[in-house]
Amino acid sequence: MYKTLTIVSDTAICYKNGTYYGFNAVVNEIKSFENLFDKIIWIGYNYPERHSDKTLIEIESKNVEVVLLKKLGGKSIFALIAILLNYPLIFFKILKYIREADVVHTRAPSHPAFIATVISFFWKNKIWWHKFAGSWNAETLPFFYKFQRNLLVRAKHSKVTINGFWDNQPKHCLSFENPCLTTDNIIRGKEIIQFKKFDGRFTLCFIGRLDESKGVDVILASLKQIDLDKIEKIHFIGNSNSTKRSFFEKEALFLNDKAIFHGFLGKDKVHQILSESHFLLLPSKSEGFPKVIAEAACYGTIPIVSTVGSIPHYITDSNGFLWDKEVAISFEEILMSAFEEKVNFLENKSRNLSILAEKFTFTNYLTKLKSDILL
Repeated sequence: MYKTLTIVSDTAICYKNGTYYGFNAVVNEIKSFENLFDKIIWIGYNYPERHSDKTLIEIESKNVEVVLLKKLGGKSIFALIAILLNYPLIFFKILKYIREADVVHTRAPSHPAFIATVISFFWKNKIWWHKFAGSWNAETLPFFYKFQRNLLVRAKHSKVTINGFWDNQPKHCLSFENPCLTTDNIIRGKEIIQFKKFDGRFTLCFIGRLDESKGVDVILASLKQIDLDKIEKIHFIGNSNSTKRSFFEKEALFLNDKAIFHGFLGKDKVHQILSESHFLLLPSKSEGFPKVIAEAACYGTIPIVSTVGSIPHYITDSNGFLWDKEVAISFEEILMSAFEEKVNFLENKSRNLSILAEKFTFTNYLTKLKSDILL
């Protein structure tokens, strides 16, 4: 067991009624390995305005000490000035907690992770574990993300966990599946897959931020060209600003009561909807590997997704449908071909997804963490 782990991230955290709440995916990830450390210091961004956000859950562990940073970001000249002015303050705050750590875990791409990565080059007598959550394909990254990626490639004194499997991947950059599923999820998922049928109208699901980068506009434009008798329901899970959400709700009026905009939902409700759905739609413009694909796979919900990031490393013709937006075939055509496939063909794809889901369990994650990172 190690004494102290310091996590450096831009994860959303808020404080209300004497309790800290953090983004659910990260809270659950930390729960899976917290017993390996006497103390965990978790540095994240303060989001007081998100006190009612359903994606934030209670940080229950008593050995997690939360340190809040003022959030940075934006592309305006004023935002860039604020970032530059706050960098020295954040640098010394992060440095203070790195001093206490035996192991330092950064979650990139982010400003705090970038600062910690720079420090790592001058303080190599610790275990440095950097997680790069975005796409590892440099050609698709914005400038700052690409800069961080290239810095991590040079950080050979550390271990870097990334999405997918890439040509010429440096030895210290390790392919890691981000955990999101429990053993109980897998057991329940296998039971649901066994009885899931594709011989009637289809229930569709989208999970993510409601904007064009996630392909919500592509989904709605495609559905306008498809026989609606084939569709039972389409669930939109996720949110955006009120203006954008209202825009998409108006664009979906042609679906009548078939379209349901849920906003943010808790994990149990998301899994319930996935268990009832036949297809996950995610024609994103950019991704690393979205956990929602693994969650959908757990319940045999067939992904119809774009070929970005490491998605094609896991989704193939045997377990889903891939849309390459660089070729002439439209997402609408991919959708129609999926709807028109033979029942047994779709059911085979659904069953094959169970194998994929098992890669994304917390048990598998903890095993790899012990053997590959915490040596």
